[in-house]
Amino acid sequence: MSESSVRRSRPAGVNRSLSRAWTAPVRAMNRFLGTTEGEAPGPGEEFQGSAVVDCGVYIDGKREPGDFTPDEALREACGRDNAFVWLGLHEPSQAEMSAIARTYNLHELAVEDAVKAQQRPKLEQFGAVHFLVLRTARYVPHSELTETSQIVETGQMMLFVGERFVITVRHGDATRLSPVRADMEERGDLLTQGPWAVAYAVTDRVVDAYMAVADQVEADLDLIEEGVFSRDAGSPVQAIYQMKREIVEFRRAVVPLQRPLATITAPQSRLVPKEIRRYFRDVQDHLTRTVEQVSSYDDLLNSILQARLAQVTVDQNNDMRKIAAWAGISAVWTAIAGVYGMNFLHMPETQWQYGYPGVITVMLLISVLLYRAFRRNGWL
Repeated sequence: MSESSVRRSRPAGVNRSLSRAWTAPVRAMNRFLGTTEGEAPGPGEEFQGSAVVDCGVYIDGKREPGDFTPDEALREACGRDNAFVWLGLHEPSQAEMSAIARTYNLHELAVEDAVKAQQRPKLEQFGAVHFLVLRTARYVPHSELTETSQIVETGQMMLFVGERFVITVRHGDATRLSPVRADMEERGDLLTQGPWAVAYAVTDRVVDAYMAVADQVEADLDLIEEGVFSRDAGSPVQAIYQMKREIVEFRRAVVPLQRPLATITAPQSRLVPKEIRRYFRDVQDHLTRTVEQVSSYDDLLNSILQARLAQVTVDQNNDMRKIAAWAGISAVWTAIAGVYGMNFLHMPETQWQYGYPGVITVMLLISVLLYRAFRRNGWL
């Protein structure tokens, strides 16, 4: 038997083990010396970057034991029935994403979007691969709301859904996928539906995070509203405006996702298996509720901001009335003292021995009368 036929008859698992055994010492030495750049990669080594979080092969709803590189996983899935690859990436570089694209035949435009991560939620089709973009969100705890407080942290989640694979590309730490993978691996009946089952689970986790953020933002709005209408010092306008900006950012993540979900759940849609489409409808209901909440928060915050601005205007008017009242009282003293300070020779009471205390008494009496009048009218 020739050497080539021996290699062909050797099991795939043995080939993977030998490949890893051969390349592992080389990778370890390269990491130690820091000379990985500029060297030709070994078999599967182009995927050994930090972007790959997890790579699993699922057959009949169960994960195959062992570690796989992305190219090994795809070969394994293509050679089995009812099998697919779930590849998880976290903030991949252009080089890492290009290597994945060559193996999984991903379109260059979708790859560019996955690397830059500056996209609105959308659903696009590139041949047999669907590209779903989500924006993730999480609530940032804070002790008090200021003009620089970050309330909502957003990120991006991209999914490449093919016939034999699903690739999740995560940017930011707003929504982690390790709990999603653990939950799905306990639901083999759902994983048997294929890659779109994973897409549903990821979308469901993202939308559930929206709902949690919306509830916590509502608590912040209640505190702001209470501060504005309390007798104590109200919330500053800058803090309210910062809250409005955060809600706008949250709205940009939530509202555009309605259109992709509507496409997925449409009765005439053939993108998703019928069973999975039912689960997506539940996600769509949750998203609709969140969109309504965010819209109401925006309207409420506009009302709070207008109320606070009205309060600021009223406070300024009150201050001006107080200043005018005290200026009127001081004008009495200024007028009388100015008249008797002109030093004319012939003026009444200038030679009267009680003239000075008499003038002081008159000025005090007029000032008291004016103070009581202003006080009664609410100016002081």
